[in-house]
Amino acid sequence: MTDSQPHTANPPTPKQLAYLRDLALGRGETFAYPATSVEASREIERLLGVKRMSPADRRREARAVRDDIARFRGDAAKVREEELSGYGSSASWS
Repeated sequence: MTDSQPHTANPPTPKQLAYLRDLALGRGETFAYPATSVEASREIERLLGVKRMSPADRRREARAVRDDIARFRGDAAKVREEELSGYGSSASWS
């Protein structure tokens, strides 16, 4: 016997999202916002399995990112003048 009702996925609860943010911050991890509460639960389980970063490690990492930004590291994806030809809508890669 099959269901005649389509299954609708419940969105993650605000409580799940807040917990995910806290877990990710404490472990120095990132995550994609889940579309469903089931995905949120899986991501919470994954993050619970990751070792917590110490506050000193979090500060060191944040300082390193700030220093890199201040020194313009990470600009490898920046489009340079010599890579383009033309102007406006007629511009193209050289």
